[in-house]
Amino acid sequence: MTGKVETSTPPNTPVPIGPYNHIAKVGPFITIGGTAGVDPATDKLAGPDVHAQTTQILKSFAVMLASVGSDLGHVLHINVFLAAMSDFERMNEAYIAAMGEHRPARTVIGVRELPKPGVLLTMNLTAVTRG
Repeated sequence: MTGKVETSTPPNTPVPIGPYNHIAKVGPFITIGGTAGVDPATDKLAGPDVHAQTTQILKSFAVMLASVGSDLGHVLHINVFLAAMSDFERMNEAYIAAMGEHRPARTVIGVRELPKPGVLLTMNLTAVTRG
């Protein structure tokens, strides 16, 4: 497949902390880069626990996907980078609440540290557009 790669960071989503846009799209394929549980209204973490941060990440993903003609139901794969594997179950509770019955492929990786203080996890994903 050939095509121009379009990149963007939509309004009402966290500002990337590095030199990148959140979204890269070519044709029907979408990738969203590493996203932390930052509330875009305050630029602060959505909460001190993994449940609140997971919920915020998935809310941000929904906004980002909508901006390029997709939604959480069109996610193909999610990577989760978790600072403490002891948070796995609480992360899953928030994940299930947001994703409903949709179960895309997923990888959970334990990491030693993340780039922003207080961040307990980051996620990225691959999706396709609706239709």
